[in-house]
Amino acid sequence: MAHSILMRTAALAAAVALVQGCAQPTAQAPTDTTVAAHVAAANRSAGTDLGALMALCKPAPATRPASAELDRGLTALIEKPAPPPGKAFDNLYFVGADWVSAWALQTSDGIILIDALNTQVEAAALIEGGMRKLGLDPAQIKYIVVTHGHGDHYGGVPYLARKYGARVVMSELDWTMTETRLEFATPIWGAPPQRGARDLSVKDGDRLTLGDTTVALYLTPGHTLGTISPVFDVRSGGQMHRALLWGGTSFNFGKDLPRLGSYIDATRRMSAVVSAQKIDVLVSNHSGFDGSQAKLAALRQPGADAQSNPFVLGTPTVERALNVMGECARAQRDRFAMQ
Repeated sequence: MAHSILMRTAALAAAVALVQGCAQPTAQAPTDTTVAAHVAAANRSAGTDLGALMALCKPAPATRPASAELDRGLTALIEKPAPPPGKAFDNLYFVGADWVSAWALQTSDGIILIDALNTQVEAAALIEGGMRKLGLDPAQIKYIVVTHGHGDHYGGVPYLARKYGARVVMSELDWTMTETRLEFATPIWGAPPQRGARDLSVKDGDRLTLGDTTVALYLTPGHTLGTISPVFDVRSGGQMHRALLWGGTSFNFGKDLPRLGSYIDATRRMSAVVSAQKIDVLVSNHSGFDGSQAKLAALRQPGADAQSNPFVLGTPTVERALNVMGECARAQRDRFAMQ
């Protein structure tokens, strides 16, 4: 089986220092006026097609939810009926739940699964079951890439990894977080990876290759300190496109100005990557942000044209999306700075 982890380049290793640095200084002291200016800038970038991302501009709580509140919220989300699985591209398939997504990237030598939902039950019903409905064999899962160390993305990992012998990929920072002090702890997700049980630990710029497909793994800290955002090629209607899966979107970490600064830096840095690589597809691990359910429904319609795949946004639109996220993070940073 032709697969490997290729070490990051020296240039990318150096670039991570920019991502992990302190927040950029603001041009003026944070005020209600600066918050409004950032929200207005986000609205301009969102236009009429990226409005879902504007949810990030709403005030975020200064503290994480208490355990009981978290459990109630998760239970309600998990109980929502799941959408049908779907084919987004010739080699990329949605096998997720209503609230949280999982993606199967098909290669010439097996499948790279990106995220694994909340629980073993979801992994069996939605990932295994969804893959079979789409004509994919779950036994071909060779890698599971966990975008960040929250249980809605690692919850199904132990079940799938044991059953199929899949290798588990997560950033070094988030392996450490799940092994030591979880940001969110709930029995709904079960036990996180334990100390000494980590599998493949990756850093910024590492590359995962399976068969004919290479996935570049970029560190995009903020949502967690070790969030990774994969970049890879997808195919539709005989055309090749470059896709970015943004690994962690919302500001659910409480009042943490340096972390918001890292998030802002990550959106700025990845916008440059998007421009340089002509990335024209942006997907998320939560369909509320990328509209994946509506796009998949459109592709299921009779006569849907692969040449006008709704997931293909164009490079300028992907850049606009990153600017919306960055401006909303700046608005939130200024709100917290005034508290």
